Amino acid sequence: MHEDDLKNQLTIARNEINNLRQQVRNLQHVQRKDIETINRLLQDFRCEGCASNINAKGKDKPESLILQNDSNDINVNGREDVTNFKPIGIIRSAFPEKRAVPRQSSVGSRLRSLIQLNDGVFTNPEHSLEGLTDFSHMWLIYHFHRNNAHPKAKVAPPRLGGERIGVFSTRSPHRPCPIGLSLVEIEKIDGATISFFGTDMVDGTPVLDIKPYIPYYDAPALSVDPGRTSAMPNENSADFYDSRQEPDGEESDLELYGAAGYTASTIHADGLGIQPTPSAPPLPSAVRVPNWVVAGHRLTVCFNEHAEAQLLELQVHKQCIVDILEADPRSVYLRTKYGSQIFTFQLSEVTVTCKFDDKAGTVTVVQVRRNENIQVAALEAEPRNS
Repeated sequence: MHEDDLKNQLTIARNEINNLRQQVRNLQHVQRKDIETINRLLQDFRCEGCASNINAKGKDKPESLILQNDSNDINVNGREDVTNFKPIGIIRSAFPEKRAVPRQSSVGSRLRSLIQLNDGVFTNPEHSLEGLTDFSHMWLIYHFHRNNAHPKAKVAPPRLGGERIGVFSTRSPHRPCPIGLSLVEIEKIDGATISFFGTDMVDGTPVLDIKPYIPYYDAPALSVDPGRTSAMPNENSADFYDSRQEPDGEESDLELYGAAGYTASTIHADGLGIQPTPSAPPLPSAVRVPNWVVAGHRLTVCFNEHAEAQLLELQVHKQCIVDILEADPRSVYLRTKYGSQIFTFQLSEVTVTCKFDDKAGTVTVVQVRRNENIQVAALEAEPRNS
């Protein structure tokens, strides 16, 4: 028995050593990312005098987004196929880095963000927002300015577990033209600043356009005849939905029902997803999505005593962290390469450290600490009143 006990202890020790090695590798990856962030902050740093000069020059020459065809195609006018867009504003969000940014706006529905319009587009930018308060939701079209990777024809959405599919059948941010689309809920408008809920953008994202959400035009109509789809607005689509398809092609269940013109009385929301009531009919033939999109999986989020105490001390809203983690913000690479390992991300002025357990389908928050060394220009992760 004594010999068997020693063997068991050695086996446990070996497993712990292997786990520690994997955690060290994961922390090395995090360290490299932190170093890149620090280098980028140092490169972008300007003293107050330099920043004022740059801003003054920026008013004369607004920064533009250039979308260019990499091929040598020439258009009918004999010019190269290039399109210039000047951002109309910038988004200030609670995410200074891409890490852990929600893949859909409904995941960040409790996170408030701001849009600050540029005064270089209109003389009085606040005039362009008159009438927008009559709408509850709006579409945001913006530039994925932090995606520098070369776009590929096929990408690997997280829900496919590494399997690749055509980029245009997904909502992946890695696209030939890096344009993002989010459906968000308007909170209030103050001058040339819009406050909204539904954050799935990194801080500093350039905004290209704003459009009001109109369900009569934006939601597909129900089928009225076999084999045909009504071209008239669906009168049952009276409700507004603040969810959208995830960037990696993962539409939320709420949008699937909302796009079909279902009212709130036909769906029931709980912590695990959206379940149809017994009286709800099946999805209409006018709306069709692949099975891998509909299939959903939520992780169970736990907090240890230390993290719970830090939440109270720092006055961080717990549900904001839960919303982010239960949707598993890790990329396919991190999930398959490192598995159940330590994961950290920044949320406004705090850094959250957690540990995933893929076998149990849980994630435990072990630490929530204030960012002392790096100051970020982000908003408080404040929950909505509802």
